[in-house]
Amino acid sequence: MTRSTTIRRRPRTRHKKQAPARGLALPGTGAKVHEHRLRNGLRVILLERPDIPVVTSLLWYGAGSRHEAPHEAGVAHFLEHMMFKGTKRFGKGVVDATATSLGGSINAFTSYDHTAYWFELASDRFEAALELEADRMGGLLLDPDEFSNEKAVVLEELSMGRDSPWSRLRQDVSHVLFGRHPYGAPIIGHPETLESMHVDLMRGWYERTYQPCMGTLVLAGDLHPSSALSLVRKHFGKVPRGEPAPFVPCAPLRVPEGERRIEKRWDDAASRLMMAWRTTSVGTDEDFDLDLIDTLLTGGRVSRLHKRLVLTEGLATMVGSSSDTLVEGGAFWLHAEAVPGVDPAALEKVVDEEIQRLAEELVPVKELRRVQRTLRSRDAFEVETVSDLAEWFGGLAVDADWRLLLELEERRAQVNAKRIRVTARKLLTSDRRVIGWSLPGGGV
Repeated sequence: MTRSTTIRRRPRTRHKKQAPARGLALPGTGAKVHEHRLRNGLRVILLERPDIPVVTSLLWYGAGSRHEAPHEAGVAHFLEHMMFKGTKRFGKGVVDATATSLGGSINAFTSYDHTAYWFELASDRFEAALELEADRMGGLLLDPDEFSNEKAVVLEELSMGRDSPWSRLRQDVSHVLFGRHPYGAPIIGHPETLESMHVDLMRGWYERTYQPCMGTLVLAGDLHPSSALSLVRKHFGKVPRGEPAPFVPCAPLRVPEGERRIEKRWDDAASRLMMAWRTTSVGTDEDFDLDLIDTLLTGGRVSRLHKRLVLTEGLATMVGSSSDTLVEGGAFWLHAEAVPGVDPAALEKVVDEEIQRLAEELVPVKELRRVQRTLRSRDAFEVETVSDLAEWFGGLAVDADWRLLLELEERRAQVNAKRIRVTARKLLTSDRRVIGWSLPGGGV
C-alpha cells in the first residue's frame, strides 16, 4: 500500500457494494468523509478536516499511460502539460497566475493508471480551483502552436530521463519485467511516438477521457460539506456527462519466465544494481506483507540490508527498496550502488542471502514489532497535511477502494512472521526476478 504515483488495484479481498459515505470518520486522520455523485457522473469526495485553513483540490481522471494504444504512447503525460496552456474562457498562463495571485500552489502528475491535477488554496478561496478545473474539463483549447512548442519541452524531458543512469536502468528492467504490457513502457512515451504525435490525436484522447464520468474530485481540508458540494455542482454540474472511454485492451501480463539479467555500460565510475520481482496488486494480503518486507530490508539504519551492505561489510554506499502495487499487477524494487572497487557479485550475494533468509526464517518478534511501529509512524506522516491525505485517499478511491484506509491499522497488525515467510517464498523468487546492472566503462 505504498503511495506512489501512482499504485493500486481493486482488492482481491472484495468489499461489498456500499452506500456513499456521509460524515464517516476516517481513523487516524482527523477527517470525515462525504461521498457524492453528480448527475453527469462526476464522483465527488469531500474530506472535512478543519484543523488548517486550507483546501486541497485533486481532480483525478481514470486514464493513464496504461490505457494508451501503442501509437498514442505518451499522450496522457503530454496532455497533462497542455492542460496549462489555456481554455475557451481562460487564456494561457491563467491557471498558474490565478494560483499565484491567491497565494496557492498547483501541480499535476501522470501515472500508469491515472492522471491528476492538484490545487491548494486558502479555504475561503478554493472556489477558484473549481471554476478553472471545470473549464479545463470541458473547454481545453489545444492550440496547434502551443502543442508544437510543448512537444519540444516533453522531448527534452524524455531526453533528460534517458541521460540518467538510474532512470535508464529502471526502465530497462521494467521493460523486461513486464514485457509488452504498458507497465513495461515509460509513462512519458517514446521518441518516435512523441515526434509523430499530432494535435488531433491528443484532442481525440482528451474528448474520450476528460469527462465527468471518468473523473473523481477530492476536496480535503477546512470546508463545509454542503457548501462545498453546492460549489462543485455550480461549476461542474453543467459539464455534459459523456460516455466512458473505450480503451484498447492491454497486452496480458505474461507468466514469469525465469530469472533474467541485464548489463549496461555507463560512462562513469559507479556500479549500480537494480532488481525487480513481479508481485501483486493493491489491497491483497501480500500487498501489506510486502510493505513490511520493504521496511524490514531497507527502512532505516537498522534495517537488514542497510546494516550489512553499508554499515558492516562496506559493500554499498546506499541501498533502497519499494513495493509498487498497480492496478493490473505490481513489482518489488531493490536498488543499491556499490562502493568503488567492490565486486558487484559480492554485493549481489548479500542481497540474495537476505532474500533467502526471509523465505527460510521467521522474523523475530522484537524486529517485527519495530518494523510495524515504523509503518504506523509512516502511515501517520502520509496524512499529516490535507494535500497528503487527498493524494493517498484519492489514489485508492480511483484505483481500488478508499475503504482500505478504514482497515489499514487492522490489516497492518495482521501481518505476522509466518505470512512474511509465505509471501517471500511465493513472490520473491528467482524465477520472478530481473537483475539489472549499470557498470563503468562506455556509454549506453
